[in-house]
Amino acid sequence: MNSLASRKKLLIAESELNRAQLVVELAALTADVHTLAHRAKSFGTIASSAIVLVAGLAAFRQKKSADAGKKPSWLETMLKGAGLVASVWQTFRPQSRDSKEK
Repeated sequence: MNSLASRKKLLIAESELNRAQLVVELAALTADVHTLAHRAKSFGTIASSAIVLVAGLAAFRQKKSADAGKKPSWLETMLKGAGLVASVWQTFRPQSRDSKEK
């Protein structure tokens, strides 16, 4: 066997090893992406619940003083908007796979 033929066989073997390693790395990447997506969904659920809670607390703490014509603070406006966004999000958000199966 000459040197070119042996070099060709070594390159083919190395290529097969690289392909196998790529398959393993793609499987690991896919698992990481699924984990990240699950964490993002969990964070979204927690964040929307927290926004609803804060907006609800702000509504209870709202003063009903004689200054009915007084312009609300920017914080109150932001909290009310966040509460509205959270309620709309919970209504229209895509259902998770687990909820659909039930």
